[in-house]
Amino acid sequence: MKIMITGIAGFIGSNLARRLLKENGQPGRTLYEVEGVDYLSYGLRENVPEGARFFQVDIRSHALRELFKGVDVVFHFAAKNCISDCQQDPAETADINVTGTVNVIDSARLAGVKKIIYAESSALYEGSSVFPTPETEVKPQSFYATSKAAARLFADAYRRYHDIEFTALRYFCVYGPVQDYRRTVPPVMSAFIIKLLKGERPIIYGTGEKRRDFVYIDDVNDFHIQCLNDEKTSNKTFNLGSGVNYSVREIFDVICELLGKRPEPVFKPNLTGEAQETLADISEATKLGWIPKTSLRDGLRESIRYIENEIKLGRV
Repeated sequence: MKIMITGIAGFIGSNLARRLLKENGQPGRTLYEVEGVDYLSYGLRENVPEGARFFQVDIRSHALRELFKGVDVVFHFAAKNCISDCQQDPAETADINVTGTVNVIDSARLAGVKKIIYAESSALYEGSSVFPTPETEVKPQSFYATSKAAARLFADAYRRYHDIEFTALRYFCVYGPVQDYRRTVPPVMSAFIIKLLKGERPIIYGTGEKRRDFVYIDDVNDFHIQCLNDEKTSNKTFNLGSGVNYSVREIFDVICELLGKRPEPVFKPNLTGEAQETLADISEATKLGWIPKTSLRDGLRESIRYIENEIKLGRV
């Protein structure tokens, strides 16, 4: 099976590429041929694993039409996804997340790709007060969430009029090694770990009472593999979270405990466009046998190991 990953140099894309290559197992036994595109606006070339063929191409480029020839499945992860950046530049957000997604889908259509598995976001539930939140509760508020909602409408239209299978995945707070800590506002776990390892005081936006559903990257990749091999995932939408949430302050306390440090955080005003709470209803995914297995502490330990190594290499 030939797999194309957009955003292969990013967090989820690079981890999926690594997992697919690992699935190949012994030399000479190839289940998946892995290729990927990334413009390297946010991702890093060093994240792309050896064994994956890489193309530095913008998802808005018509060059995708040629690159997608012979591809069986496209995983579409490339996006402008830092909420604060998207709030500052809604025009570019729409250009990348909507126009770029349409170009990915249309390029796949022209190349005869059979299936597209693409990233939506739990941000689509920003305006919902239903917890745990099922896939039906779509109430986007921020520019980022709105761009994801618009891209979904295009995906639905392509599904109606063209012979392409789609699987939409709504990621909650995915964390783990290679998480993008270079964003304007880094993901909370990476931000806390980096500050603490450097002997600095971490920043908490708001009071620390916001609650988030965190899910480890390996568990998410288990479902990615299932999407490749289980027809029951086709033309459906799935929440990918843990089904449990923690306050930002609770995450801070666990990381402090694991690192043996106890500084007082710096509190700053809330960031605009962020939901107060996220909590996934994962029943649609668990009906198919998927269960997130990684505990919060185990996932954080792996995240700490990765960032410690990055600091040693001078990348942080």
